[in-house]
Amino acid sequence: MTLQSSAEQCAAYIKKHTSALVVSHIDADGLTSAAIMGKALGRAGVEYKTRFVKQLDQKSLTEIADLNPELVIFTDLGSGMLEAISSLKLNAVISDHHQPKGTHEYHLNPHLFGINGATEISGSGITYFLASAMGDNEDLASLAIVGAVGDLQHVKHGQLVGTNRSILEEGVRKGVLCYEKDLLLFGKQTRPIFKLLQYSSDPYLPGITGSEDASIEFLKRIGIRQHGEKWRRWIDLEPSEKQQIVSALIQLCLNSGGHACDIQRLVGEVYTLLPEREGTEVRDASEYSTLLNATARYDHADIGLGVCMGDRGRSFEEACTLLNDHRKNLVEGLTLVKEIGLVKMENLQYFDSGNKIRETIVGIVAGMCSSFVNNKEFPIIAFADADGGVKVSSRGNYDLVRKGLNLGAAIGEAAKAVGGTGGGHDIAAGAFIPREAKEEFLRVLDRVIGGQVRR
Repeated sequence: MTLQSSAEQCAAYIKKHTSALVVSHIDADGLTSAAIMGKALGRAGVEYKTRFVKQLDQKSLTEIADLNPELVIFTDLGSGMLEAISSLKLNAVISDHHQPKGTHEYHLNPHLFGINGATEISGSGITYFLASAMGDNEDLASLAIVGAVGDLQHVKHGQLVGTNRSILEEGVRKGVLCYEKDLLLFGKQTRPIFKLLQYSSDPYLPGITGSEDASIEFLKRIGIRQHGEKWRRWIDLEPSEKQQIVSALIQLCLNSGGHACDIQRLVGEVYTLLPEREGTEVRDASEYSTLLNATARYDHADIGLGVCMGDRGRSFEEACTLLNDHRKNLVEGLTLVKEIGLVKMENLQYFDSGNKIRETIVGIVAGMCSSFVNNKEFPIIAFADADGGVKVSSRGNYDLVRKGLNLGAAIGEAAKAVGGTGGGHDIAAGAFIPREAKEEFLRVLDRVIGGQVRR
């Protein structure tokens, strides 16, 4: 069986039903996955409701089972809980890209076909595959690309590759997407250029990030001036001015020794959603994905879903308000990590944010830390307080993955050893563990990672 034939099998099964419950994750990839499935179900005449969960565990699965849905469609999650889904006798279709544990009849997952779910296709991408098998849904390719960018699947190669690339090209042919090389900093569509620098947290710009005065001084020093009393946006600049800024930023990174700022995070392929209005947060895939993270990760998944479904009125306005707070929280989170530092163990490094960083964004902060930590030889493990326990997030890099690192497997094993649950990708994973189990979890995780990575 191929990925395509598996998608067709799952699609045919879905269309046999009259109603479905879509259950998805609370990040940009999960929101776009839910929206793609929702649109496909609506077009196929299947009634549906949507439910979002922070983490799929026994408790959330039991709550879903108690609803007695005719069909459950899990998007961007489910592959790590196949045995529990079966034990509860849930009539389910799973559309996910995380490493699978167990088997299920209607399970669409790229890893089953030798496709890397961390770099070649996201949760929204695999759900787009399923939606395409349900009918004419190529216009949804743009949402799949937003999800892939939100999942950082373009980072390793500086562009989307593999099955993501095929989806991108379908979107280009459909006229809903285009792509080009450009600056990767957030806010090119919407922010004055000094704000683009001031709020840059990925990468962290030494001496500039967090300071409005330093950002303005940097621009003036290289000859970039405001027009009248207003600063222009990136999209308003001349090509020569853009090149001038990029060159100066690269030089800044070089002067910092290549540790405080990752040059590869500065320039890469960017993706534009052509039907969206220029100068808005949903025109650029990266800004769109961050906008979505600012909703669901703050308990407002309904607002993000509304934006994905096309609401450019109230949902969009509320999402933009949430976005401003989200960006501030990320910068504050990075500042906290720089202040408290990372604790180094034999095979990993970690920080414990307690209740200072929200559990739903601590993984984003952990990923951003790689732009300024000096030691790239160890994965970064992050802890944040959560209701009833501790949220764990982890981020590696591709050099470590090439040496054998598999955080999904390691985090899963360590979490299970202390009575928690966890899993994910080789380069990024998460878990939920009991509050008193942190030290034992770290001990087990350090040992497991040490057995994986060839030093």
